[in-house]
Amino acid sequence: MTMITTTRRTLLKGGLAAGTLLAAPAIIRKRALAADAVTIHGVKSLSGAFASYGKFADMGSKLAIQDYGDLLGAPVGYKAIDTEGNAGKAVRKVQEAIQQDGARFFNGCTLSSSALAVGKEVDKAGGVFMTPAGADELTGTDCNPGTFRWSVPTYGAIEQTVRPLIERMPEAKRWYTITPQYVFGEALLANAKRIFEEKGIEHVGNSYHSLQEQEFSGYLTNAMGAAPDVLLILNFGGQSSNALRQAVNFGLKSQMTILLAWSAGLDQFQELGSDVIEGVYLGAQYWHQVDSPMNKKLVARVREAYGITANYPLAADYIGTKVILDAIAKAGSADGAAVRAALSGMTFDGPTGSETVRAADHQVIKDYYLLKGKAASAKADEDDLAELISSGKSFPEGDAIVCKMA
Repeated sequence: MTMITTTRRTLLKGGLAAGTLLAAPAIIRKRALAADAVTIHGVKSLSGAFASYGKFADMGSKLAIQDYGDLLGAPVGYKAIDTEGNAGKAVRKVQEAIQQDGARFFNGCTLSSSALAVGKEVDKAGGVFMTPAGADELTGTDCNPGTFRWSVPTYGAIEQTVRPLIERMPEAKRWYTITPQYVFGEALLANAKRIFEEKGIEHVGNSYHSLQEQEFSGYLTNAMGAAPDVLLILNFGGQSSNALRQAVNFGLKSQMTILLAWSAGLDQFQELGSDVIEGVYLGAQYWHQVDSPMNKKLVARVREAYGITANYPLAADYIGTKVILDAIAKAGSADGAAVRAALSGMTFDGPTGSETVRAADHQVIKDYYLLKGKAASAKADEDDLAELISSGKSFPEGDAIVCKMA
């Protein structure tokens, strides 16, 4: 009897540990499963200088999660982390999410400086970080197994804007640049200089500015004094809007061609209006008029959910979030290593067409676009603000891939 009693107690003890979900009421089973639910942490600039970008990025992640439904048997959770446009605050808040919430899956970062720092923290925690930030280092010298990048980096952005514009305007031999003095701006400038040297372009001057700068009259005066054929603006977000608006007010459109290499796309064009962007060349990661199956669905879904037309930050963080969720589903697990393996080499239907996560450096291979602002009289509708001039894929290949995964 004793033996039977002991065995039964052992079975009861083990059964309660291993079989609770089978024996418990449905509501208890649901709570237990929810404890293992996947949560995406959105790293967004919801306040500060880049809040307009962060707002749409947040909308993109939320919509992707809303559209996804259940994953691994439970609804997907979402928590936004406001970086305030500050790399130090971004890192501290991500560390807190990792340590206090056990966070492992992150998407976002507006600034390259924030993305580089956040990526290192997420990698150390064994997690996954998908970002649309632009600095080459993210999938180059500072790459790591946990960081993945959806957007075309500065290398490709310059290759698909500066190079085709030089070919389109062979007589324009003198270029002036305005550059934000941090890792993103430096990378854009270095890539532009490389093409200038290759093509025999005279770089007649450069003006550096801080990330806090909003007044560009002094830099534009310097540009006018250098008498360039092309003014290349290398900042982005609110800073590029202010620089471009002030350049137009100074009458620079009649004196030189203007190229904004890294625009925020539709939202920025709407803010500036046709009077400002008409005739200006604009680099873009995403354009809502691109004829791809997934983009058509996304544009329709965004219109249904938010009553607006899809723009770059919204599309970037929608697809970035969705791809993480797809990788978790493919792995059949929320284990960081398994999800990283599922992401590496994954091909998926993206907003720009077929897109692939390159295994060598975790860079998503996708198109970048050169647009030209339309006159108000040429618009077919209120969002038809630019025409597509060219597009293509430009990424370091072979020995030029400097990423060395740890």
